[in-house]
Amino acid sequence: MSRIVIFESLTLDGVYQAPAAADEDPRNGFTHGGWAVPYSDEVAGRAAAESMGTTGAILLGRRTYQHFATVWPGRTDNPYSQVLDNTQKYVVSSTLTEPLEWRNSTLLSTVEDVAELKAKLDKDIVVLGSGELVRSLLRAGLVDELILLIHPILLGSGRRLFAGEADGAAGADLTLAGTQTTGTGVVVATYRADA
Repeated sequence: MSRIVIFESLTLDGVYQAPAAADEDPRNGFTHGGWAVPYSDEVAGRAAAESMGTTGAILLGRRTYQHFATVWPGRTDNPYSQVLDNTQKYVVSSTLTEPLEWRNSTLLSTVEDVAELKAKLDKDIVVLGSGELVRSLLRAGLVDELILLIHPILLGSGRRLFAGEADGAAGADLTLAGTQTTGTGVVVATYRADA
């Protein structure tokens, strides 16, 4: 059985929306896209690389998949491009249809499909971004570990990963397994779900 590991960039006020680019996710008039870029450094890069080292598959929600599929395939200017291209990707969506455009991508329809995948695979399944999917996985009790890159910025608006119950958030008991601070003040906090 594999583990599901969440790898997520957040602001101090819990925003996960559009960390990498201004036009990544402008829903609800969000104008702070690209907020994580100024905080990138070698330590954060190593944390990402370590996470990818145990990855057997990547799990994405529809919106994150569609964005990644326009940005990552075939790039040669970034060390993550080849890993993302070559790693098996599973996409949870009720609206997409196969065949999916990005190679090594397979469509899953439900969180129950994710539970079956988790039981079948041996290596970690890493979720990148995909906030709505993360909340669904937490509600279903399928998350084993969260690696949160907490950035020293307050945005005051945007989609929050751990919003209130009305927004579909789920409760979970977690144990802090480790922390690391980058040179730019990002706290990389690893939490394990209590069984």
